[in-house]
Amino acid sequence: MAEIASQKETEAMLERMLTRLALTDDSKLEAVLGKLLPYAISSLSNSIPSTRQKVMEMLTHINRRVKDQPAIHLPVLDLWKLYQSADSPMVKNFSIVYIEMAFDRLHMEEKINFAPELLNGLSKLPGQHQDILLRIVAQAMECHSNQIDEAVAAKYRKINVAEECHLLLGFCLQTMLYQPPSSNTEGMTCSAGLSIVQTRRITGKYPLKGEKLSGRKLGILNVIESMNLAPERVYPLYITASIDSQESVTRKGEELLKRKAASANLEDNALINHLFSLFQGTASEERIPAEERITPASPALQARLMSVFSHSVQAANLFPATLRCIFHCIYGNGTNSRLKYAGMEFTVWVFKHASMEQLKLMGPVILSGILKFLDGQVAAESDVYSRELRAFSYQAIGQLAQRAPQLFRGNVEMAVRLFQALKEVDPSSRSTVQEAVNSLATAYKDCNELVSKGLEALLLENSQVVESEARFCAVRWATTLYGLDHCPSRFICMLGAADTKLDIREMALEGLFPQKQVDRTVNQSSQSVPDNYPPLKEILDYISKYQPQVLEVSEIGERKPLFPPKMYVAMIRFLQICYEAECHQASLSARGDSPQHADSVILLCLLLEHAMAYEGSVELHATASKGLLNVASWHPQMIASRYAERLPWLRQFLGHIDSDTRESISRLLGITCSALSTSSASVLIQELCSTFKVLNKGRFEDSHGAICATGYVVSQCMTGMPSVGRELLETSVMVLVDTIKSQTLPLAGAAAEALGHVGLRGRLTDFGQDYQFHNSCQPAEMEPLTKGIHEVKPSMEEVSGNLSNDGFVSSLIERMKELLGSNDIKVVQKVVIAFGHICHGDTSLRLMDMALDALFSLSRSKVEDVLFSAGEALAFVWGGVPVTADEILKSGYTSLSTSSNYLTGEIAPHRFIDSTVVETEVVRNDRAKAREKITKKLFDDLLYSNRKEERCTGSVWLLSLTTYCGQHPNIQELLPAIQEAFSHLLAEQNELTQEMASRGMSIVYDLGNSHTKSELVQALVSTLTGTAKRKQVVKLTEDSEVFEEGSIGERPGGEKLSTYKELCSLATDMGQPDLIYKFMDLANYQASLNYKRGAAFGFSKIAKQAGDALKPHLHTLVPKLVRYQYDPDKNIREAMENIWRSLMADPKKTIDEFFDDIIVDLLTQSGSRLWRSRESSCLALSDLLQGRKFDQVGKYLERVWITAFRAMDDIKESVRNAGDSLCRAATSLSLRLCDTSLTERSDASAAMAIVLPFMLSNGIMSKVATVQKVSINLVMKFAKAAGDAIRPHLPELVFCMLESLSSLEDQRLNYAELHAESVGIQKEKFENLRIAVAKDSPMWETLDLCLKHVDPPTLELLVPRLVQLVRSGVGLNTRVGVARFISFLVQNVGSDIKPFINSLVKVLFPAVEREKSSAAKKAFAAACGGLLKYAGSAQAQKMIEDSIALYTSVGDKGTQVASAILLKTFSQQAADVVKGYHTIVLPVVFMARFDDEKEVSSLFEEVWEENSSSESVTLQLYLPEIVAVLCDTMLSSSWASKKKSAKAVIMLAETLGESLAPFVQDLLKFLVKEVPGRIWEGKEVVLDATAAICQACHRAISGDDPVGPDILVTLVSSACTKKKKSYCEAAFRNLEKIIKAFGKPEFCNMVLPFLLESCTQNSSGKVDHGGSSLDGSSAVKLSAFSTIRVFYGRLRVGPSQASSISSEQAAVQQTLITESFQSLSPLVLECISSIKIAQVHLAACECLADMVEVFCSAQKTESSLYRELLQLYNVEKNESAKSVLKKSLDILEDSFKDTMHD
Repeated sequence: MAEIASQKETEAMLERMLTRLALTDDSKLEAVLGKLLPYAISSLSNSIPSTRQKVMEMLTHINRRVKDQPAIHLPVLDLWKLYQSADSPMVKNFSIVYIEMAFDRLHMEEKINFAPELLNGLSKLPGQHQDILLRIVAQAMECHSNQIDEAVAAKYRKINVAEECHLLLGFCLQTMLYQPPSSNTEGMTCSAGLSIVQTRRITGKYPLKGEKLSGRKLGILNVIESMNLAPERVYPLYITASIDSQESVTRKGEELLKRKAASANLEDNALINHLFSLFQGTASEERIPAEERITPASPALQARLMSVFSHSVQAANLFPATLRCIFHCIYGNGTNSRLKYAGMEFTVWVFKHASMEQLKLMGPVILSGILKFLDGQVAAESDVYSRELRAFSYQAIGQLAQRAPQLFRGNVEMAVRLFQALKEVDPSSRSTVQEAVNSLATAYKDCNELVSKGLEALLLENSQVVESEARFCAVRWATTLYGLDHCPSRFICMLGAADTKLDIREMALEGLFPQKQVDRTVNQSSQSVPDNYPPLKEILDYISKYQPQVLEVSEIGERKPLFPPKMYVAMIRFLQICYEAECHQASLSARGDSPQHADSVILLCLLLEHAMAYEGSVELHATASKGLLNVASWHPQMIASRYAERLPWLRQFLGHIDSDTRESISRLLGITCSALSTSSASVLIQELCSTFKVLNKGRFEDSHGAICATGYVVSQCMTGMPSVGRELLETSVMVLVDTIKSQTLPLAGAAAEALGHVGLRGRLTDFGQDYQFHNSCQPAEMEPLTKGIHEVKPSMEEVSGNLSNDGFVSSLIERMKELLGSNDIKVVQKVVIAFGHICHGDTSLRLMDMALDALFSLSRSKVEDVLFSAGEALAFVWGGVPVTADEILKSGYTSLSTSSNYLTGEIAPHRFIDSTVVETEVVRNDRAKAREKITKKLFDDLLYSNRKEERCTGSVWLLSLTTYCGQHPNIQELLPAIQEAFSHLLAEQNELTQEMASRGMSIVYDLGNSHTKSELVQALVSTLTGTAKRKQVVKLTEDSEVFEEGSIGERPGGEKLSTYKELCSLATDMGQPDLIYKFMDLANYQASLNYKRGAAFGFSKIAKQAGDALKPHLHTLVPKLVRYQYDPDKNIREAMENIWRSLMADPKKTIDEFFDDIIVDLLTQSGSRLWRSRESSCLALSDLLQGRKFDQVGKYLERVWITAFRAMDDIKESVRNAGDSLCRAATSLSLRLCDTSLTERSDASAAMAIVLPFMLSNGIMSKVATVQKVSINLVMKFAKAAGDAIRPHLPELVFCMLESLSSLEDQRLNYAELHAESVGIQKEKFENLRIAVAKDSPMWETLDLCLKHVDPPTLELLVPRLVQLVRSGVGLNTRVGVARFISFLVQNVGSDIKPFINSLVKVLFPAVEREKSSAAKKAFAAACGGLLKYAGSAQAQKMIEDSIALYTSVGDKGTQVASAILLKTFSQQAADVVKGYHTIVLPVVFMARFDDEKEVSSLFEEVWEENSSSESVTLQLYLPEIVAVLCDTMLSSSWASKKKSAKAVIMLAETLGESLAPFVQDLLKFLVKEVPGRIWEGKEVVLDATAAICQACHRAISGDDPVGPDILVTLVSSACTKKKKSYCEAAFRNLEKIIKAFGKPEFCNMVLPFLLESCTQNSSGKVDHGGSSLDGSSAVKLSAFSTIRVFYGRLRVGPSQASSISSEQAAVQQTLITESFQSLSPLVLECISSIKIAQVHLAACECLADMVEVFCSAQKTESSLYRELLQLYNVEKNESAKSVLKKSLDILEDSFKDTMHD
């Protein structure tokens, strides 16, 4: 029963509610619905139908009432609470429907604040409800299309449930995908990337279009950006926005994609799967209902997604999604060129990055698709996209070939296809196809024999086609697929060696001669010839198959070579290597002939002989001839036998134009001579000698070749094979001697060389015992040479003028010595070597003495080649050289230096060969004396000479002896002296001397014993570390060169400054003799640098062998080596790098091991007085710091920065540059160490504690501009990267940054501000400009970053520093900066600032008051406004009252401006707070609007506008308070206060009118009190206020006090009598207003007397026709005339008024008119006649006209007035006045007519 009763009560209540709802007006409906609607919907939880029916009736009524009235709001918050608490599904359904309806009716701010709450718990709601709420939220997001408030963003960021974020992002993505349907679309359609269901979900009931849709999308982007979600989560949304059809959305999407999502991990599996699903959709999945199938993304989005996939390895491995994307792009419906291009690009990416498991699945399928695509393309198609697609297709094939070669290895079809494509495609695409072809090559490695044969034919064919790309690929394949032992591929490389394209030639040569063999000469005997070359016979057989003519014998006069010259050269070089490799493998060290090897040798000779064809190039002939010589050196008997029968063929090349060819043929002829018979050899010698005899003037080449051949042939004959008579040999020698005497220098040099070769086989002193030198040889003396050796035997008696053997040798030596003075260096070299060769075979003491004297004469030569040759010659004289006569004469030997790499590479002491196996005692003694002479010359004269060229010569010669004769016992004995000499020469400035010394040190180390080696290592380490002392010094003479010429400039007259004498002279001339010591100190320093450089060269060679001996010195040596590698001197740098490479097998490990030693040394040397030490230390430090961890560098970090800053301010520019480099390295290191994402938090905090305080105290405060700039930028980067680790340092950082805003400002701005006003620039504008510049500075950016890390604990330390800065900060930017920082700080921390409000307000308020700059004043006020929002009620009241007091108290303009700015800021930033204090704020603001100071009044005007919606409403609302304030102010002793109060009263009266009546007496009381008394400036406004109140409230004034108007008129009338003209004028003006307001005729008797008086005073005046300027009296007269007209206007009685006036009233009025007219008219006439000022004159005429009109209407006129007027009219000149007078005359005439009529 209770339930039934309750049910009835509910229904009754619903009925009453429905009735009340029906009777409620629309204006009050909103308030009623706020209570009824939630209750009605909650009643739906009742299951009784009748109750539900009542509710439905009520809801229907509500819907009908509010449907067309969107202004009626619904209780959305109550409905949302009801929805959240309800258990009934029906209640929830109806609640959410009305929530959606209510949300549309909310104001924008309410929508913005309410929307984030709808997302809480969203994931737990039904799907339909989720859609509705998400649509509501999206609608609210439209309000953020421009920007989002930080407070709202914070609400969105609180949504931290993953499911809810996922739902929101999904809905936003779908909204972003939505595009409005076109107008011609029929039915329901969906956008690309959406299903029909999703489209309905986005749009709801109405489709989204135009600006509404773009605004919603922009709002979504702004909201999602503010939520700071992970880049991977927002990446799909941003990339979708970047291709939107609306430009604004696209631009925003691109910006966010770059700024917020650039760091997205494209390897994230969830992200890539999401993007693939977005790309493909589900349209192809039939199991999904049609309306739920998601269509693929738009082509534009698909293309953009493909570019993302092409940068993700994960995307390449998601089979089968990858495959679907590729085929969709290439073959899908709706695809386009751009998608095809992207698909091919992605294909290449997949082939490159897919895992092998995925590639095995996808590779064959994709390959078949690519081939199908290529088959459908036209090769010559000119479309750009088509060409690029084909290029990508081939590139994809190439990538696939590299990853999955098994797909191609089984046949050559793909290779043929690509090579064919390479020849057919457009030239612009060939490079891509070429890359694909090159990539395909690796697929055919290790292919079967059948495929290999096909490839060989394919490559050979393409190596000779026209297209260079095909030739290149053919050679590339040949070098890639096959090794050196593959003959067909090497032949292709030979073909390529003659190609016209440089790159093909280089690749072909690389295929024939790998890099390590490129510089190897074919005639160089090596013990490590590689064995991977093909057998000589195989390669020769392949060549002969290609060119069968190789097998034919070459004839004399053969013209054309069988192959192109360059190909032939490469072929010969390759064959020579194969030949040498085969010889070494066969161990043919004895050079005997092998039957198996003979055929190959003969075939090789045939090929080389064909190469000597006439039309071959010089290079080819030289190479072929050297090849023949190399073969002959290995098989001398075979070659000698072969060419003994082909002597004419061989001799034809003795006259070749190439000297190398002639030399090789001459040697070959000498070898061949061993197989000739005695007679043939004799004839050969005679013919050769006859060719170059003195009087035979033939070709130079023929003579030269004959001379060379003679030397080799005669030297061979001296061995006895063949046996030739002594007479012929002697004669040949004499002919060579004559050639030296008589021929040109080149031939003389060749003859000397030939004699040297002869001297290698025997003693020249055995010849020429009966020889006489002739100045010119007669032809008859050479005739016997043509007759044969047996026909002529000259006797000793028949020769006159004989000389002894000594005379012959002396003459020969003297002539050769003369040749040493030649300018032809090659001739000199040949002569010098000839000396050595001659002394090698002839050890007679006199000969060696003369030869040594000749060689020693070259000691001052500056030609390096000559010195090296002389060194070799001395080695031959010394004995024990590492070559034999056979090696010199029967191989490609050129010199000892060449065979030992003396000048080009690593050298080692040669083996000791004692060529004089049997030596007599005399010979040994002679040789010993020669060695003693050499030693004495070197150590006594040259090595320690005061002439640098002699020291250079000594170093070269000593190194030659040590190198070539190092194992000789005498050299071993001299090793300590040699070591000391080389150590001394390390300090030479001459680079050659230094290099020779360093090389010598290495050789000495190899030759020495363990003790010597230890001493040498110790000495070199001491030198490098700077602790060594020189044992022996060079005595200076006046010609000793101290500096290199030009290194220290010139004397004033241009003379040189280099020698000791010149330096002493300069010091004496300058009057500073002690200057020479400074010069010498500088020279010694230079010498020490040179010493270190030389020691480094030597050390680099020794270090490789020293091994463990160096370990004890490494802790000292390594730091020096590291620093010297950065020395400014290139030579020292290179030398130390050599040491480093030699010594350190693992440089990184070494540096890590000695890191502390290195960095300490570098930091110490960075402060050295030597600039090069400072520079090198900085450069070394900059490299050393790369990649270091905190535990390594933490203790040195501050010293590093001190070093960097000091170097940046160095006096030398190069050191400053090095300091910049170090600064960059230290910056990178510090940022990494302080970044918590890259370094452990503890280490990051420790690093920050070191670097940041240093930057703040030493960096930013530095006086060096560059240091300041670096420090500021670094601090800003710290703030970005350090994260929360920066919090402990925030107070000091913020304090420093704020101070820097002013201290680092360009000081020129201060000067400019001082003079800104003089050039017309307002000071305030200039200040704003300065502040704007500071706001764009790195300091302010750093402050912005700091704000993000402030938390409550930090505030406790930060706020006191801010308070201190507010009190003591100087500079405009600093003060504005600290104020703005406080404002932003308050915004960021919110209510956390409450404990600090009092301390901040205490300093901010005085700052606002005292601040002179308006910008700073506004900034401090803004800070106060921010604090007011969070202040307590007492604090807020005090702040507002103090702000008002700043205005109301007696203060200057600045104080009043401060008050206005504070109140304005409070109104803007804390409007809700200020609302509660309007009763005390608005009255003062209203009054202050009328301040005399324009700036103050305008500011308060803005404050008034901020706080009042409607002026009249606001005034009525706060009128009592305003009146009270005005009355109090009126009592003030300040005239300015009285004045603005009066102005405020005027505004009140004008705005409120009669509404002011209740307070009119209060106002009049104070105004009336102010009118009498002293007249002060501006008092006129009191009269204006009085008149305004009379006009507005005249009824109230008359009603309250009937005599009140009379009092007011009397009061104002008395003011009209004041002497001050402006005040008097104002009184007349306001008297007129008062009279008009009250309209009482009785005022006439009260006012007329003084009006008459005013009109008659000073009635004279100057004539002014139309002037506008009036003096005081004239203005008074104008006011008087105007007032008289008002009175007469009131006395005029119209026809309608006549019936309402009684006869008594009419009589009184007529009497008043008559009396006043009679008394006033004469006075007015007098004024008209006397006043000449046009404006006053006209006013008097108009006044008279009104008087006449009123008077004539009341009474008949007199003729006397008419006459006076007529007289005035006749004399009047002012046309306006004349017309008015005419009007008066007309009125009088009419009056006369009426009188006459009567």
